[in-house]
Formats: sequence, C-alpha cells, structure tokens
Amino acid sequence: MKTISVTINGEAYVETVPVRMLLVDFIREKCGLTGTHVSCTYEGVCGACTVQLNGEAIKSCMMLAAQADGHRVTTVEGLANGEELTPLQKAFKAHHGLQCGFCTPGILMNMTEFLQKNPRPTDDEIRRGLVGNLCRCTGYVHIVDAVRAAANSAT
Repeated sequence: MKTISVTINGEAYVETVPVRMLLVDFIREKCGLTGTHVSCTYEGVCGACTVQLNGEAIKSCMMLAAQADGHRVTTVEGLANGEELTPLQKAFKAHHGLQCGFCTPGILMNMTEFLQKNPRPTDDEIRRGLVGNLCRCTGYVHIVDAVRAAANSAT
C-alpha cells in the first residue's frame, strides 16, 4: 500500500492505494469520477481512459496511481467551467461529434491538448491526432468536423 496525494480537477485527494492500482481505477473507484472510461480491458489501445497529467494527455490505464503522486490530473469532469462548456465541448454538441458517447471523454481530453499544441490544424492533422482514440460508432467524420469547428472558433 502507498499513500498518494493527487490533485484532480483542482481538488486534492490523499488516499492509500495498492501499489499496483491503475490511475484509471483510482479516478473511478477512489475519487468517484466516472467520466473516464475503460474499454480495451487495460491494454492502452482505445483511448477511452485518456486524462491529462500536468496538461499532457495520457492513457490512465497505462499508469499506476502511485506514479501520479504529487501531480495534477484533469478528467473530462474538469474541462467545463461550471456549466460553461469549452469550445471543443460545444463543437462536439453542435456537430454531433458523438453517438453513443462512450469514447467521447477520452477524445475530448486528447483533442484539448492537441488543440493547445496545434490551434490551426488541417483535417489530416486532426485525423492523425485521433489515432490513439477508437470510436466504434461514428466513422470520425463528425468528430473531425467538431475539432475543426473548435479550432476555428478560437481564432
């Protein structure tokens, strides 16, 4: 067991966890933040568990909770400012960038960092940026449209 201190969405969590507990399980089970999903059974291939660690998108099923000790994590619940959605969240809603919505939190977390690093992406750059996120419903057309719209709204 290890005691860790992690700031998630601006709130401090101090918990004693098994040393092998994954960050995604810590977020969901210990913190009760269920927007971060598990889809690929902890293989790191689907991106549904994507969160930001110190502003960088990571797959939380590939990291131990103990490795997040002393760090800042943002989950999908931490994107909006209260009821005010981010431009990316608004664009997903306006452009129907989701169907079942299961992969959406991970895509939002990944694309938030992506747009910070590349605020004027081409469609091909958006598609390459989405490589680590699997969506089994949409075919990505509306997701790319939403990311492009969010990028255009920021300028």
